[in-house]
Amino acid sequence: MELTGKQLQRYRRHIALPEIGKHGQEQLLEAKVLIVGIGGLGSAVGYYLSAAGVGTIALVDNDEVALSNLQRQIAHNSMTLGKPKVESAKSTFQSLNPDVTIIPIQQRLAKNNIRDLIHDFGIVVDCSDNYETRFLINDSCIMAEKKLVTGAVYKFEGQIMVIIPGKGACYRCFFEKPPPPDTHPEDTGLLGVMPGIIGTLQAAEVLKIIAGIGEALTGELLVYDALKASFRKIKIPTNPACPVCGNNPTITGVMDHS
Repeated sequence: MELTGKQLQRYRRHIALPEIGKHGQEQLLEAKVLIVGIGGLGSAVGYYLSAAGVGTIALVDNDEVALSNLQRQIAHNSMTLGKPKVESAKSTFQSLNPDVTIIPIQQRLAKNNIRDLIHDFGIVVDCSDNYETRFLINDSCIMAEKKLVTGAVYKFEGQIMVIIPGKGACYRCFFEKPPPPDTHPEDTGLLGVMPGIIGTLQAAEVLKIIAGIGEALTGELLVYDALKASFRKIKIPTNPACPVCGNNPTITGVMDHS
């Protein structure tokens, strides 16, 4: 594709980077990314991918905007209270950058629809808020050979991991099975900026993958502690006995997920 005059101006700070240049920006404009969960993490991811000119972004979420969301979910505002989050976010992201096509999908991600939802997208960004969904996304992306950038936040801490099938560990290599449902109750407190920090890091990994630059955060879990203002990396070796990406996987289909 050929960049227009307005696009050359809009993305000139990207284009000025030798690692990206015109070709890299064209790759971004042609890319297709699916974001699962348009809460705090999804707001930050969607904002920065839209600003960067990622051409097609699908948003999957079945919730509506609530007042308690606005402390951290910056894609929404007081005027969109009660509206579907995917529609609220679509308006926000497209007003930021009309180059970007936003596809709102007001559905809850589940075993019976995930295969179809991720089919047309090269990268999936997991911004969900529960372990069951994270494991479902991980398993499905491994089986469908989709690149996955997953993030999570809790109180004053956040974490991020990149999963590329065939290159390093997957989520189950680190957490073999979801913890009990009440491990992180829904009403647990959360510092409002945490999803912004981790979501922005997720967006950076997505842009690097699309442009083919730098080193993706594979085989490691990056952990941020806001109270200590510190980052640390935890090495995650590939598990040969992993039930989904190991030598003899026992989870070979979405419906096998547990």
